[in-house]
Order: sequence, then structure tokens, then C-alpha cells
Amino acid sequence: MAEDKQVQLKGRLEEVKELCQNRDRRVKELKGEGRKVIGYFCCYAPIEILTAANLVPYRIFGNIRDSITVADTYMEPTFCPYTRSCFDVAMKGGYDVLDGYLSPDSCDNIQSLYRLWTYNFKPAYDYWLSVPHIADPASVRFFKGELVNFKNSIEEFAGSKISDQKLNQAIQLHNQNRALSRALYELRKPDPPLVYGSEVTQILVACMSLPVAEANDLLQGVIAELRECNDGPQEKLTRLLISGNEIDDPAFVNLVEECGANVVTDDLCIGTKFFWHDVETTEDPFDGLTTRYLEKIMCARTYRGDVWGPETRQANLEERFGHVRDFARDFNAKGAILYVLKYCDPQEWDAPDFKDYLEQAGLPVLHIEHDYTLGSFAALRTRIQAFLEMIS
Repeated sequence: MAEDKQVQLKGRLEEVKELCQNRDRRVKELKGEGRKVIGYFCCYAPIEILTAANLVPYRIFGNIRDSITVADTYMEPTFCPYTRSCFDVAMKGGYDVLDGYLSPDSCDNIQSLYRLWTYNFKPAYDYWLSVPHIADPASVRFFKGELVNFKNSIEEFAGSKISDQKLNQAIQLHNQNRALSRALYELRKPDPPLVYGSEVTQILVACMSLPVAEANDLLQGVIAELRECNDGPQEKLTRLLISGNEIDDPAFVNLVEECGANVVTDDLCIGTKFFWHDVETTEDPFDGLTTRYLEKIMCARTYRGDVWGPETRQANLEERFGHVRDFARDFNAKGAILYVLKYCDPQEWDAPDFKDYLEQAGLPVLHIEHDYTLGSFAALRTRIQAFLEMIS
């Protein structure tokens, strides 16, 4: 019986790898069963509303392992390389499985990509979700109305009403997903951790390729396996946190681990930014959704602090970056890598303040600007190794 249990558990990690290699396999099966698939960008997409309408949310990623060729005909080379890669994958047929497209107003590049995507693919459904860039009371009121408008639009597309009961059930499912993701991260707290950071990236990518109920089942199986595993990471020179925007391929995290560090936590778009905070239970479910998506997601694209009154620089830094310092303390990280994609203006504007704040808190920071390709890894390896030697 014990052997059967080990085989079953081992199968869940193998499933993760298979899903990462063939992301659209499961959604193609679901489409054959009559389900509709909605591709979405960014952690600001309120995917609970899609789940409540019995639609399948499917996170859109690029591909750092494939050269950008077709997209360069449509987009300037000074565009964010992640958005260019996503459009390139789509133009090569990688997102033909989608029935619709949801894009939050996360940044200028995503806004331009939305226009290109809808013009070239003309999806059966598309929605541009207006997300305020300031988290003040007026913005909260506006964003709640925008979420209701989005819900109404989805109802029309899906051909069925989304009751508060259905929405609350979807919120519970996604909160369970977030709780399981946090439980996965708890396995990174021991020294050595019980799971590689590169494995965590694969697990998260796999879960964003499935309906939430199936993702929850997968997470439960993976966590059980990792707790039973005896051949996990070894103790290394140091423990690192990675902060920044889009890392949707394990290659970069694996590079850091090969250089001699254990990556034990993050502040990334498919990492803690995506799942760290639940949607609170509120009488009107849109109040909980509004608070969670506008106020709880810690992203450089949203201004934080006292908008109308005086504020000290230190208080402003604490508001913007205090959560990263707390992550570092909770996971016993001894240094941080700030990973920024080229031409990402919000993240680049934050970089000097981010570095100053964490270094004042005693956490050394390596600032890396990346072009979302594998080709630049050789130069990055040298910089990462030098950083590890300096802080170890």
C-alpha cells in the first residue's frame, strides 16, 4: 500500500512537468466538452467572475525559449519583451484554443497589445478592464462599478446569469487555491527548503493552465508528495528572494540555483502578487473583490501612500516595499534579486527606491534587467555568481 501511495504522489509532480510542456492539452479537452476558455493577462484579472460563469481562465504567457520573429513585424523592438513574446506565440497559433481575451489596464504595453490582439484575432469575446492607478476612495468606487460592468459583459457572452451564490462559491474556490499556494511556499521556509524555486515556478504555471478546482486537486497532491520527498534541495551558500515582474519559465530561477543559492520566496507576478491575499467575505461580493484586486496587490503600476497630503519619504517606502522586507524576514532570505524586464517603466522607476529601502533594512540587492530570452543567461550567470560571493 505504501508503494502505491508513493506512485500516486509521484504522478502529480510528473503531471506538473507534462502540463508545463503541453499547457493547452487540458483546455483543449475541456473545449471538446463544450467549455469556453478565456485567456487573461496579469494578476489584476478578476478570474473569480470567469469561474462563476463556468468559463475556464487561462493565463497567457510568452516563451523565452523561442525567438521573437512574427511579432517584430507589428511591434517596435522597444516594447516590453514579454508582451512581444506573448503576441509572437499567439501569431504562431499558440493561443488558437482561446474563445475570449481579458486584459486589465496594467501598463502601456499591455494596452497596446490589447489593440493589436483584438484587431488581428477578432476573438468572440474581449474585455478591457479599466484598473485605476491610484488606490484612493474614489478609485475604489470606480473600480467596483467596473467589476460589475465586467460581470454583466461576461453574463451576456456566457448566456447565463452570475448570482451572488455562484460568485461566492467561485471566490471560495480561488481562496482555497491561494491558501494551497501559500502552503506550498511554507515548504520553502526550512533550511534547506523542501522544494526548489524552479519547481515552484513550474507548479504555478501548471495551475494557471487548469480550471481552479483541478488546480486545487493538483496542488494538494504535489504538496503531499513534497512533504514525503527525501531528495529535495541541499543547503547552499545563501537564501534569496526574487522580486520583479514576469517570470513564467523556471530557467532563470534554475540559473540562480545553479550559481549556488536556494530561491526561497518571491514578489513576482505569477508568485506572491497573484495569490498572497484572499478575497474577504463581504455581504456584497464585489466589495471583497474590489478591495483585494485594487488595494491588496502590491505592484509598481499602482501608486500607494497619502495621495493628497504630506508624507515622509521613509513612510512612502514602507508603504511600497515593506511587504518585501517582511517576506525576506519570514523566509530567512539573506539577499534579493530585483528582476526587471527591459522597457518596463513602472518597475524601473521603482528600482532605485526598492534597492535603497532593502539595503537600509540589511538586505543586499542585485538589480538585473532582462530581455526575456535564454540567450543572455551567460552574462547573468557571472553577475549572479559575483553577487553570491559578495554576500555569502
